[in-house]
This record gives sequence, C-alpha cells and structure tokens, in this order.
Amino acid sequence: MGGRRADTGKMAAALLPTGPAGHGIPLSALSPNFLHTNSTSHTWPFSAVAELIDNAYDPDVNAKQLWIDKTIIKGHICLIFLDNGQGMNHDKLHKMLSFGFSDKVTVRGHAPVGLYGNGFKSGSMRLGQDAVVFTKDGETCSVGFLSQTYLKAVKAENVMVPIISYSHKKLLKDDMQLSLNAILSHSLFKTEQELHAELDAISGRKGTRIVIWNMRGTKDGKPEFDFDSDKYDIRIPEEILNDSTEKKKYNRQDRVDQFTPESDYSLRAYCSILYLKPRMQIILLGQKVKTQLISKNLAHIEHDIYRPSSVKRNVKITFGFNWRNKEHYGIMMYHKNRLIKAYERVGCQLQANDVGVGVIGVIECNFLKPTHNKQDFDYSNEYRLTVKAIGGKLSEYWNEKKNRQRDLSNVPVEDSLKVPDQVWVQCDGCLKWRKLSDMADPDLLPDKWFCGMNPDTKYSNCSVPEEPEDDTDDGPSCWKKNKKQEQKKRGSTDKTNQPTLQKIIQNYGREANALLKEQKRLHARLQVPGQKDSPETAEVSSSIPKITICVVGGEMSVKSDLEGTSSLTSVSPLSSLKIMDVKSLSSP
Repeated sequence: MGGRRADTGKMAAALLPTGPAGHGIPLSALSPNFLHTNSTSHTWPFSAVAELIDNAYDPDVNAKQLWIDKTIIKGHICLIFLDNGQGMNHDKLHKMLSFGFSDKVTVRGHAPVGLYGNGFKSGSMRLGQDAVVFTKDGETCSVGFLSQTYLKAVKAENVMVPIISYSHKKLLKDDMQLSLNAILSHSLFKTEQELHAELDAISGRKGTRIVIWNMRGTKDGKPEFDFDSDKYDIRIPEEILNDSTEKKKYNRQDRVDQFTPESDYSLRAYCSILYLKPRMQIILLGQKVKTQLISKNLAHIEHDIYRPSSVKRNVKITFGFNWRNKEHYGIMMYHKNRLIKAYERVGCQLQANDVGVGVIGVIECNFLKPTHNKQDFDYSNEYRLTVKAIGGKLSEYWNEKKNRQRDLSNVPVEDSLKVPDQVWVQCDGCLKWRKLSDMADPDLLPDKWFCGMNPDTKYSNCSVPEEPEDDTDDGPSCWKKNKKQEQKKRGSTDKTNQPTLQKIIQNYGREANALLKEQKRLHARLQVPGQKDSPETAEVSSSIPKITICVVGGEMSVKSDLEGTSSLTSVSPLSSLKIMDVKSLSSP
C-alpha cells in the first residue's frame, strides 16, 4: 500500500507544471470530485454524446467517418467512439484531458463547435465513470486515462491523467512507466499487448478510439440507455421518459404538453439533424445514419431574413412544412452548423389551436452565445428579440400558405399531402451533397450512394464542386418581396391620390357656393321688399325644382326633380373611399 501511495505521489509531481509558472505562488488544485460535478451540466445524455461527436467533427480532427458502437469488455458494457481524423500526439492529448485548453480555429470555412476546452471531460464523465483514449497521429501512438474509479482507488487529492506514448511500440520516455502502471492496474486493459490491440483497431495511420465504461444508470439501477429495442439505435428507455419523476431530467428540453420528437429519445434521429450541413458520416451500431439537409428537406419552402441588432448583416430564416410528421414542428436553432435547440415553438405555435402546426423554421444563430452544454442559448435580450422576430415571421408564412391552400382545397394546409421541395443526397465517397430531380423519392435511395449514380451528368463526378444551394441568402422569397412591393405601391397610391381627392372636393364646394348665391339672387328678384310671399310668389317658389349634389365613391352627380337629369361626373382613383356630401338648393 505504501508503494502505491509513493507511486501516486511521484505521478502527481510529474504531472504538475514545472518551471517558473507559479513564481512561488501556489497553483490552483482540482479535486477529483469535479469530474462528476462538471458532468452534471448534461441533464440530457445525448448532449454528452454530442460532445464526443463534435470533437471528431471539428476542423483540427476533421474526421470523415465516426463509428459509435456498444461492446462488452471483460463483463463491462462499453461505448466505443472511433474516428478516422488527424489523431493526437502526446502534448495535444494532454491538453484534451486537461481543462480549459482550446486552440481550435476555423479552417477553410469549417468553424469549430468547441469553445471552452471542456467538452470531452464533461461528455465522457456524464456517460461513464472511466474512459481510455487511444490515438495515432501518423508518427506516434498515445494512450490517455481519465477515470473517477482510479482517482478514488488511489485517494487522489488532485485530478491526475496517466498518459503514455509509443514509437514503434516502445515508450518514448522512461518516466512514462508510472502512467503505464496506473493504466494497466486500474483500466480494463491489463497488458501492453491489449493496449496495442486497441491501437491496432484504428485502421490507417491516424485516428482516435475512445472506450467508456462503468456506464451511468438511473437511481433504481436501470441502464440509462436501451440497446435492445432497436439493434441499430441507442435509445432512452420509454419508461424513463414517461416517468414524471425522471422526465425533467432526461428530456432534451422542457416540452409542456407537446408531442415528444423522436430525436429526444433516439440517438439515430438526433444524429440525423445534429448538423445543419453534415460534413461527416456517422455509423451507429454498424449502420450509417441518414443525415439530411434539414433546411432543404421541407415542403412549401420559403425564405425570410432577420437583421440582429448586434451584427450588420441579414440572417436567413427558412420556413417549410415537415412532410413526414406534422407533429414534429418548431424552430431549429443552430450555431456554427451545430444544433442547439430543436423544435422550439414560438409565436402562434404556442397557442392552444392548430395555427402553425407542421411548420419548421431553420436559422443559424452565430450571433447568439450557446450555453456550456450547447443545448440552449444564453437568455439575453438579443435572444428574446430573435425569438420574437421569428415568431412574427412564422405567422406571416403560415397565413400566406393557409390562404393559398384555401383557394385550392378545403383540406387544411397542415393536413394536405406534401412532398419535399428538393431532394439532396450525400455521396459516400467524397461526402459532397448532390441535388436530385424533383421526381426522386428520398425513401427509395440506396443505403450507399455515390456521385457516379447521379442522373445529372454535370454533377456525376466526385471531383466536381457542390451545386450552389440557392441564391436567397440576401433577401426573402418572392412571395414576401411581392407582398412588400404591393404594400409599398398601395401606400404610394394613397399619397398620390390624396391631393387629387382634395382638389375634387374643393371644386364641388365652389360649385355649391355658386348655386347658393344664385338661389339668393332669385329670391331677391321674386320677392318685394317688406312683403311676405304673395300667392304668385309661393306658386313660383313651389314650382322651383330641387337640385341635389351627391359625391359618392369619388363621383359627383347633380340631380334635379325635373324630367331628365343633369349629371356632372368626376371620377376619383380612390374608388374604395366613399364620401357623401348632399345639399338641396333651389334653382329656376
């Protein structure tokens, strides 16, 4: 026991930074309990899985394929993550197993998802208590060990991460022997031959293989994942989702009185929408995940724009109907190509009716800041304004589609038969996306598809760049533009016609005043001063016809009760504006 404690002390000393970094000031210690505390940010287990997927996707690794498998090693259920990316050397692996180190940068337009240098630690320790990382960078092979079980067994006071590196199956340095002993003593792999076998499982010169065991379970001892219901999927058990005491813990996000999307409990469904534009294949339990361009895989697609206050550019919003299942609807909010919030209902979709049912909105919110677990955005004023704006634009889209459907059929728009506007498929060779004809059925595509199978000969070769997706990034769809043009034209017409109408009314007024003066003149001629009306005068007056001037709908007419009608008409362009001005005047 004393020897083990001595070895632990030597390893701790070896892992501590050396040199003048502290300048005599004690460095901050990190308790082993932090590994568990840090993992609790992932209340939903698939968010922990996504952290490991992100590591393979990010440009510093740039894996083309990622395999996720479940296996049994020496009686332990293990999750395996294997990628064919760039791998890591000893120093890079050390940073990965440490906290807060992130030097990821954008490469050829490929922005990293990782922000805080914490994803692997929080994700792996959320899934299980122990993890071993096997990696090859083309020159060396390295093994790193992050383990809560090991730290408890040796009663460590600080987090220690044993790391070893090989060149031609020989340790690079003699002082790595302590780390090797720790790995062989406390991991599932008890000999160097077993370690080399795991490294050999990485086909090719580069790549990374992660083994996680001592998987987390529920409070009553049940496994957290269901591996049996679907042999090609990893699911969260139905009884856990339906258990009110566990529901808040395991749901992806709070969904009050909402239909639970499949992506909440199916890892395969979640992986299919994890990236706005997938650049990496995910093979789950031996079967490829059919990833999709979600912004293209919709029916009745229209585009709108939103201009955040924090950036000086427009952000595109795509609206469309979910043609597969109208119960799965809401806003898909991405950040740097990565899904942050799924099926977030906004605006009219929050009402207790069918308004907005079936409509999906897609937006990439690079101007917002994700939370540490990448399952939400910071609840800032910019976020609130964004959600409010999307809700208003979604209502406009819904009303336009509802009115158009009403003109065509009595079937409500949310219940009408739909097909996707476009069909896109990813080549299994070059991973480029190709657009197929509108007649293609996405459900009948083969499991493996290559550019050479494309009927469009222009894009039937892997060397040809991807077809441009669309040209709507800088503005809304035609229906929105036409609507704005109509509103602008109507407003311009109103302003133009306003002076014209006023001039017509002024002319009517002058004519009425002239008739009034003529009436007074006639009365003066027919009546003797100082006398009342004589019978002759009364007779003449009674015979004076009545003249009525009417201004209705922008038209003036002068009508008399004599036979025939004298009509003077002036037409106003504002025929919808009704003005009534009636005067009765006497006339000879």
